[in-house]
Amino acid sequence: MKSYYSPKNNPRVIIIQKLYGKLLNEEEIIDFPKHRFKKFIKDIVNGTIERNDLLVDELDKNLGNELKFRNLDKVFQIILKSATYELLYKPNLSIRIIIKEYLDASNFFLSDSQTKYLNALLDHVAKKIRLNNA
Repeated sequence: MKSYYSPKNNPRVIIIQKLYGKLLNEEEIIDFPKHRFKKFIKDIVNGTIERNDLLVDELDKNLGNELKFRNLDKVFQIILKSATYELLYKPNLSIRIIIKEYLDASNFFLSDSQTKYLNALLDHVAKKIRLNNA
């Protein structure tokens, strides 16, 4: 099911794009154009960048032994890191909302089968993180 947002209005799509751009060019200065969720987008993007090592450690710990975070596709890594940031630092957002929003956004970047796999990964990580930090 496709999102009702257009890609340029979906905050998670913008978050993924900004983080991907930064991944490709670390020197890039990220600009945040006018958007009704600008503060949220900026917070998630900057928080994900600032806490990158902590997020990667958290994902390595929670994905299990059979899956190495660093071996995943770069878009998967970005989505997992930003979603993990939200799970850890936005406790007022429900797991269901975070996962649904990232899955909707992932439709612009991934195939349906990849989105199903992402759903399973997000669900697994979310349960571990929120249970461990409850």
